Amino acid sequence: MGLADNPQLEDYSLRYTPAAFRKWSPWMVFLSCLVGISAMAGYALDAAFVNEFGFGNALIGFAVAAAVTLPLTLVIAFAIARRHIDIDLLTRGSGFGYLGSTLTSLVYASYTLIFLAYEGAIMAQAFTALTGLDIHLSYLVVSAVMIPLTLYGMSFSAKFQAWTWPVWVALIGLAIGTAATAPDAGHAMVHPATVAPTGLVGLTVLAVFTIAAAQLSLATQVGEQGDYLRLMPDPHTGNRRRWRLAVIMGGPGFALFAVGIFFASTLLVGYASTKLGAAQVGVPVDLFTAVYERLTGDHTVALILAGLLVLLSQIKINIMNTYSGSLSWSNFFSRLLHRHPGRAVWVFLQVGLSLLLMEIDIFHHIVGVLAWYSNIGVAWIAAMVSDLVINKRWLKLAPQDLVFHRAHLYNVNPVGFGSMIVAGAVSMLAYYGVFGAGAAALSPFIALGIALVLPPVLASVTRGRWYIARISELPDNDGELPCSVCGGDFDVVDIATCPFHGGTVCSLCCSVEGACKDACKPNAWRPPKGAVPLGMPGFTTEKTLEVAR
Repeated sequence: MGLADNPQLEDYSLRYTPAAFRKWSPWMVFLSCLVGISAMAGYALDAAFVNEFGFGNALIGFAVAAAVTLPLTLVIAFAIARRHIDIDLLTRGSGFGYLGSTLTSLVYASYTLIFLAYEGAIMAQAFTALTGLDIHLSYLVVSAVMIPLTLYGMSFSAKFQAWTWPVWVALIGLAIGTAATAPDAGHAMVHPATVAPTGLVGLTVLAVFTIAAAQLSLATQVGEQGDYLRLMPDPHTGNRRRWRLAVIMGGPGFALFAVGIFFASTLLVGYASTKLGAAQVGVPVDLFTAVYERLTGDHTVALILAGLLVLLSQIKINIMNTYSGSLSWSNFFSRLLHRHPGRAVWVFLQVGLSLLLMEIDIFHHIVGVLAWYSNIGVAWIAAMVSDLVINKRWLKLAPQDLVFHRAHLYNVNPVGFGSMIVAGAVSMLAYYGVFGAGAAALSPFIALGIALVLPPVLASVTRGRWYIARISELPDNDGELPCSVCGGDFDVVDIATCPFHGGTVCSLCCSVEGACKDACKPNAWRPPKGAVPLGMPGFTTEKTLEVAR
C-alpha cells in the first residue's frame, strides 16, 4: 500500500472530509486548534516589539491587528467548518479558480514554513541550553524529531495535544504567577528595564502601525486552524451552541488569545528585564529561566523547568506547523506535477526547508520577514473574505454554492486571483517606499483595502462567468459513489463525472490526472463567448445542467 492510500497518514488531505471520518467532538477539535497559544514565538516577538517600540505602542499595535484579523478569520473559520474542506479547497471556490489557488498554496506553505523554522530555532535554543550541544547540531535534532511526530496525522496529534495540556498549563501558570507576585510587577511590565520609560509620550502612529503590520501576517494562521476545523462534526440541535463556540474560539479566537499572550509575555519580560539584557529577554529559554529562578532559588532547577516548558510548547506548535505545511505542499505539487505520492512525503520537504531557514538565522530576522509577508498573506485572505461575504452573500455576484473540483472550475478566476495579485503588487511597491515612508508602514493595510474592494468590481465586470465551468449531473443525496480511477467510494460532494475515464471520479484522482488535458471542459482558461454564468441566482438546476452538457 502506498503512502497516499493510507487513510491514517492522509487524513483525507486534498479532498472533502466525510462524516465517517469526523468523529471528534467540538471540544476535541477546539483543543487541537488551541495549540497556537502554546507557541513561544509570541513571547519572543512580544519581547522584540516592546524592547524596540515600548509597551504602549506594542499594545495598541496588537489591538489594531486583532481588530482587523478577527472578522476576516471569523468568515474563513465558519466556511471551513461548515463545508469540511481545507483552506486550499475553499480558496479554489472563492474566486481563485483551480490553478489560481496553486499560488495561494505556496503562500500558505511559506507561512507554515516561516513559523516552523522560527519555532524550531527557539526549540533548538532550549535544547542547547539543556545539553550544551552546538546550536547548529540542535537545529538538526529538533528538525528530525518533528518527522515521526507528524507522519501519523490528526489521530496522533489530537491525543498528544490533549494529554500534554495539563503539564503545559501548570508550567506556564507557575511562570506567570511568579512574575506577577514580584515587587513592582505592574511597573516593570509597562516600563521594562530594557527600554527607555517613555510612557504615553512615546506613542507614535508609525510605531503602532509598524507593529500592527507585522502582526497582520497572523491572519494566515486561520489556514492552520482550518486544518483542524474541517474535522468538525455537523452542527445539530444538541450541539449547535457548543459547535459555534468551538469554531469561534478555535479559529478567530486566536486573535483574542494573541492579545492575552501579549499581557502574559510583557509581564514575564518586565520581570526578566531586571535580571537580563534585551537580547536575552528575547530568547524564551533565558526568559523563563530568569522567572523560574525567582521561584526555585536554584539556576539549574530553573533551567530544567524552562527547558521543559519551551520544548513541550515547541513540539505542540510545530506538530501543527509541520502538518499544515505538508498539506499545503501536497496541494501545490499535486497540481504542478499531477502526482500525489502522499502527504507524508511532503513532511520531509517541510522539515528540510525549515532546517535551512534555521541555519541562515531566521530567528534574528523574523520581524522583517513577517512585515514583508503580511502584504501577500493579507491580500489573499481579504480577497477570499470579500468573495464569500460581498460577492456570494450580499450582492449575489457569485454562485452561492462553493465548488472546489478541478472538473468544475476554470483554471483561473480573475475575481479573487486578480484581486490578490493587484493588492499584493501595490502593497509591495508601498512596502519598498515607492509611495513614501508613511505608506511603507501601512503597506499591509493597503493590501487589505484593495483586496476587499476589488473582488465585487471584478465580479460585476466579468458577470460571474468565471466561477463554474461545468456541473456534473449526480444524485442529490448524502450517499457515496465509486471513483473509476482509484476504486474507492466517496461522498457525492467529492465526486465529478469524467468523460475521459467514462465514469465518476473523486476530486483527488481528478486533480492528479495529467493525461486528460481537461477533456471535460475544453474552455478551461476562459468561458466561451455568450456562456451563461452557471449556478447564479435566477438559473434553475435544469437550465444549469443543460448548459453544462
